[in-house]
This record gives sequence, structure tokens and C-alpha cells, in this order.
Amino acid sequence: MQKIKLSDIRPNPNNPRVIKDDKFKKLVKSIQDFPQMLELRPIVVNDEMIVLGGNMRLKALQHLGIKETYIIKAGELTEKQEQEFIIKDNVGYGEWDWDQLANEWDVEDLDEWGLDLPLDKQIDLLEDGEELELTQSVQIAPPKEYILILAEPNSVDWEEIKETLQLQMVRRGGYKKDSNFDAVALERVIEWQDFKQRINVNSNTK
Repeated sequence: MQKIKLSDIRPNPNNPRVIKDDKFKKLVKSIQDFPQMLELRPIVVNDEMIVLGGNMRLKALQHLGIKETYIIKAGELTEKQEQEFIIKDNVGYGEWDWDQLANEWDVEDLDEWGLDLPLDKQIDLLEDGEELELTQSVQIAPPKEYILILAEPNSVDWEEIKETLQLQMVRRGGYKKDSNFDAVALERVIEWQDFKQRINVNSNTK
């Protein structure tokens, strides 16, 4: 292990791990509150000083304006092993004992340290009068209940949705056939029973 200038470390452009804004803020704060963690868990790089483990920490350090950090060089790995390390370094094999965490740890600390509590645990731990902030979703008025699946137009996701749901070309309802207002479009509304058949879901839900 050695301590080097941050400017000597190169972010990995092929790292598949991303971090969202709220998580990134927590990571930045965790480094500020517990800088010793940087030495206890150094960034892993290859001989070209490209990050194999710690891409997000490097980003947080750059954000904080920190000039030096600790690294471990893994120069003996093959290219295939480097790829394997990048994935395995970010895979969680175990599971949290949520009851033990709730009973023996401070929930606010866990949240501040970046641990995502399941929604049911967050609800259980609410104090009287507290409200849980949830992401607002798009809703469509009753009487029907809907789930909207969003995808970018002409994207790979959209093509996969069309194929998976076997979407068909349909006439837009409400207009007389062959009238000036008649139009053909891809179907956008599927009843639940039809949906189950198309994706082969085995469910007794009505």
C-alpha cells in the first residue's frame, strides 16, 4: 500500500458501477466524517494506475478537493481477472439481518452511512408524527388502476418492451373507420388478463 497524488490515478471508463446523487452525497460525507476509512480501504489500481476498485471514492475525493489518497496496486492480474475483480468487488453476497440492525444499531447512523433500509423497516421505525418522503410517481385517474412503463423512444428498452409484451398495431378508438380522424398506432393499454397471457405469468390475482 502507498499514498500517492490523486492526479496520478485514472478513473476506469469501463466501470459499470454508478452512483446516484443522494448516495454520492452520503459517500462524500462519510469520507469527511471518517477519513481513516481511506487508509483502511485503499483504492485498487492496475499498473497503468487505472482504478479497479474505488471509482466512486475517487470521484468523491476529487469533489472534496483532496490531493492524496492510499492505493494498492494489483499489477499481477490479467485483463480478464481485472474485469472479474471489478464485478466481484461490487457484488454483495450476504444479506443484512434487518431485525438486529433495527434493535442494536442507530437507524439514523445507518442511513447516514449509506445503508438503504427496506421500505417496511423505514415505516416501522417512524416516530409519531413523522412522515416518510417517497418519490412521486405519475398517476392516472380511476376507475382503472395503471402501471406506466417508461422507455426512451426508439431505444433498446423500448424495442424489448414491444417484443416482450407482443404489442400490436391497433386503431385509435372513438373514430369512424376510414374517416379523416381515423389513425393506426401501437397499442398502449393492455388489460391485466391479456398481460398475464403475453408474459406467461401464473397468478391468481383478479
